[in-house]
Amino acid sequence: MNSSSFTPGTQNIKVWAKEIGFSFCGISKAEFLEEEANKVEEWLKRGYQGKMSYLENHFDKRLDPTKLVPGAKSVVSLVYNYYPEKIHQSEDKPKIAKYAYGQDYHFVIKDKLKTFMNRIQEEIGEVDGRVFVDSAPVHERAWAAKSGLGWVGKNSLLLNREMGSFFFLAELIIDLELEPDGPMKDYCGTCTACQDACPTDAIPEPYVVDGSRCISYLTIELKEEIPLEFKNKMEGWAFGCDICQDVCPWNRFSKPHSEPAFQPQGWEDFSKKDWQEMTEEVFQKVFKKSAVKRTKFEGLKRNIRFLED
Repeated sequence: MNSSSFTPGTQNIKVWAKEIGFSFCGISKAEFLEEEANKVEEWLKRGYQGKMSYLENHFDKRLDPTKLVPGAKSVVSLVYNYYPEKIHQSEDKPKIAKYAYGQDYHFVIKDKLKTFMNRIQEEIGEVDGRVFVDSAPVHERAWAAKSGLGWVGKNSLLLNREMGSFFFLAELIIDLELEPDGPMKDYCGTCTACQDACPTDAIPEPYVVDGSRCISYLTIELKEEIPLEFKNKMEGWAFGCDICQDVCPWNRFSKPHSEPAFQPQGWEDFSKKDWQEMTEEVFQKVFKKSAVKRTKFEGLKRNIRFLED
């Protein structure tokens, strides 16, 4: 199939993505991610996944989309902005990562992906595939970089020249042949702001994050007690961490999102005392639809206790 025969579908898909609310849409050919295989293997070998043993599973699926969607021809990568209009963090209160301010993005974006998939099927015809938003062993950043949505920065996050990195990634893996985009160059240059700012030294070398030392891992993924070596290094973060993004020069281009579901859900005016004395009933009510539920009530209380001197 030559490029002229699939270009119209490609352009339409990009237009529909914008109409549904995605900031950017890029396309890659669904094929084995050869150059990523060694990197992922080396990262696992170093133990940087910490207790996240699920990252060791489905190695082949993580790198080969045809193992997730038989007959897959294209990976459609998408960007959805979550940068808030108002940043709710102060030095004397526990902090929450910006991505968790509102409702859980998994549900919000999955609905949009389903709408997108339906639109493709209505307009183009029989297209088979699956939608993903951080919900299966999909190497999201690699696909997004391969399709030109940005480059993987020294903090291992995808960076985009127009909007920084405060956005979610999502994908459609489909059996429709589309015109692929190419990758873009790396614009990190000699900057080491993210490495220098990380209080737990979780970025030991450029482009490599030691997940077992990352504050996001310590406050969300780690189920046991936080190791004492991190005492007084958490800088107030009770759920997730934005330090390596906040210091990134590319995030000066971040613009507020327009997604009502991502507005804070009632915790934003909590005092330090409110956080410390929070009951499970309050937790369940305030974080009912939030990603913060991932850490569970006991996990959040553990994190808040750990921040206290």
